[in-house]
Amino acid sequence: MLFRQFVDEGLGCGSYLVGDEHAGVAVVVDPAYAIEPYLEEAARRRVRIERVLETHTHADHVSGHGRLALEVGATVAVHPAAEPAFPFEPLEDGAVIEAGDVALRVVHTPGHRPEHCAFAVSDRSRAEEPWLVLTGDSLLVGDAARPDLAVEADEGARGLFHSLRRLGELADGVELYPGHVAGSLCGAAMSSKTSSTVGFERRFNPTLELPDEDAFVQATAGGSQPRPPNMARIVELNRGPFLPAPPELRRLETWVGATVVDVRPAAAFAEGHVPGAFNIPVAGSSFATRAGFLLSADERIVLHGSSPEEVERATRGLRSVGFVELAGYLEDPETPDRLEPVALDELEGLLASGAVELVDVREADERDGGYISGSRHVPYRLVRACGDELGNGKPVVTICETGSRAAIAASVLAAAGVDARPVIYGGLREWRARGNQTVQFRRCGT
Repeated sequence: MLFRQFVDEGLGCGSYLVGDEHAGVAVVVDPAYAIEPYLEEAARRRVRIERVLETHTHADHVSGHGRLALEVGATVAVHPAAEPAFPFEPLEDGAVIEAGDVALRVVHTPGHRPEHCAFAVSDRSRAEEPWLVLTGDSLLVGDAARPDLAVEADEGARGLFHSLRRLGELADGVELYPGHVAGSLCGAAMSSKTSSTVGFERRFNPTLELPDEDAFVQATAGGSQPRPPNMARIVELNRGPFLPAPPELRRLETWVGATVVDVRPAAAFAEGHVPGAFNIPVAGSSFATRAGFLLSADERIVLHGSSPEEVERATRGLRSVGFVELAGYLEDPETPDRLEPVALDELEGLLASGAVELVDVREADERDGGYISGSRHVPYRLVRACGDELGNGKPVVTICETGSRAAIAASVLAAAGVDARPVIYGGLREWRARGNQTVQFRRCGT
């Protein structure tokens, strides 16, 4: 049996190559748009990719099923409830897909989306019983998927409750491989571990400990994470006609009329950058997710990186979340604009004198744990929409937990003409470590 897990750490997405090396055939489950790793592994193992199995229509990343269909002739299989606008093989509950001696049994598991399916995988050369289960966006390691992306949260949660119970009926020793791990927006408390077992999750996953359907709905239907504005577009791309390979990225001499995304580290951006550029470092965590919050599909996006490798990595990340047709990249442009960082020592003085407006760009649940008195709360993902409301005639200082989101927010504000400076060397974490006080906030009912 051939089994290989691929994890996109930036998006927290898992995909799989499963097959029979002796028979020379394999399937790919939930492929990313960048299909090259699957092709390379298939060539190394001397197997032919015959099918693509989708657990569901993804909302957080562009699927590579279209490229695999167009480039290697793979058949795409998905549950009919997905209503795809491309030729597909319908998946039905209980059906078995064979790849040599390897069998993948379809388990319809609605909840995250109505069409969602999991796959119980058996190596028939050893036994008929499942060896592992690919759970997609249903049962995750330490969590369950969010139920609010395709239907009302209560409806999705009720469907998910029964789907999780079906998966929980598998034997304790069945290995569990999810479609998402920590870093994804499709769950709330996922583990950073990329696999588990059904037995371990049955004992220790909090969502499986809830006693009944109503308790599960109450616990899971109201706590979903923010939804990036590009999710609807990603669903359209994944449901629509096959998306072919992307065009080659072009080198540009000018960026007039474009949104420049500077993917260099924050310190390099601060020392000099293209006027009006946004700084979203590709070396940081969640690059693609953060870009999805800040950019729109109708923008002409140009990249600026410190190396071809940075540009390539950023290109792959942006295309994975629906920004497929990028305008190009800049090579060694003039970078006259600066963004002066604020050190914590300086911030203490600025706050004491009332010389600046401090904007806390963390998420609400982080701020609930403590914030600097007098600071204003605007999550980094929203500063582009309300930048003209900040400052009140004063310079703006942005701060987050460690500095990464503060740098992003300040760059977006500066591009809009706001006098903004970030705290990039430290943040709330170091502020507290110095013994400075933060205000605790508790929401009603907590």
